[in-house]
Amino acid sequence: MSSGKFIQSKTALITLIAACLVVIISLGIRQTLGLFYQDFSIDLGISITQFGFAIGLQLFLWGLFGPWFGIITDKYGGNVAVFIGFLFYLLGCYLLYAGYNKGFYFTISVGILIGIGLGSTAISIPVAIVAKHFPLSNRTIATGIVTSAGSFGYFLSPLLTRYSLIELGWETTVLIFIYLLIIGLVTAFFITTPKIPVGSTPSENNQTAMEAIKEAFSSKSYNYLTLGFFVCGWHIALVATHIPTYVNDRGLPDWCAATILALIGLFNMVGTITSGYLSTKYSKKNILSAIYLLRGVSIIYFIFLPPSVFNAMVFGITFGFLWLATVPPTNGIVSHIFGTKYIGLLYGFVFLSHQVGSFLGAYLGGVFYDKYGSFDYAWYVSIALSIFAGLIHLPIKEKAIERPQLV
Repeated sequence: MSSGKFIQSKTALITLIAACLVVIISLGIRQTLGLFYQDFSIDLGISITQFGFAIGLQLFLWGLFGPWFGIITDKYGGNVAVFIGFLFYLLGCYLLYAGYNKGFYFTISVGILIGIGLGSTAISIPVAIVAKHFPLSNRTIATGIVTSAGSFGYFLSPLLTRYSLIELGWETTVLIFIYLLIIGLVTAFFITTPKIPVGSTPSENNQTAMEAIKEAFSSKSYNYLTLGFFVCGWHIALVATHIPTYVNDRGLPDWCAATILALIGLFNMVGTITSGYLSTKYSKKNILSAIYLLRGVSIIYFIFLPPSVFNAMVFGITFGFLWLATVPPTNGIVSHIFGTKYIGLLYGFVFLSHQVGSFLGAYLGGVFYDKYGSFDYAWYVSIALSIFAGLIHLPIKEKAIERPQLV
């Protein structure tokens, strides 16, 4: 097969399409949970701190189970990992729909079960699987396509969910989610993980998982990348979880929050494809540094200018362009330095850091709001973290690690 072809096999094409559908379903549902808060508050008696904790726990477990699903992917195949993840996701939504949804049951369904399910159905595992099908020359474009598909879910789901919540109620909306997750279960069977990843080397193929982990964490570049991805998680969770309450407090129309989330999804499709393409042409670490610094600029614009629908839309567009644009270059750096044999595992640990940031962004955002009556301090932390992430990527060395060659 010619390395010049973008799609080098029918299996790669089917896996790419299936992975796109998986993240559309998984991330599409996940992106809308903030829109349910008012209904959960009224019907289930959930406070914003309880809601923030459940969402934060969900995001943390999403990351915590990522490496374990990465091991399952690397050893048994991505179809097994994704199928198991959708089973947990489906169970969480079913319990929420069936009435096991108050107090600690709310935390179990929304926080624990959905969180575990996201560990294999959201970005990290589908991206890692697809990366194994593509050579280094166009790997970031392929992973950008998968990430962009998730962005399509981000775009479409808030609009449809808001309509469903108004017209059908939250219980029926969750039931629709259950049907979508069943489609996800079927889609898992079309995902294939190659036994020998495209572009892998003999020394990489003979490495054990523990050797790969030790090698990665002894690399300063890997640790810098991991710390930077923590910031990405904080930003995304804070916005996705609390933007509905924030815009309502600022006196903006009820439809504004759903529109911001939809714009984030729409422009994220452009942003992820753009960052994936640019990552094949320019330094990935510099692209990441620019993305994080520009996020800070977008937040400053949004919170310090007078509240208006126009400024809210500008924020949705600009932050959306930067939303998951971090994924292709981050995944690209990991696979470039360490290869793709254990990309599911190694990217899983990087993503765990992302989800620790997500937990803190969602949870502390709620804590700040309950304590001070606003999200101001959460936004100030977000700006400081943007500067931190912009700087910490600069020392990263984008060079494949040298291993002893087999004789």
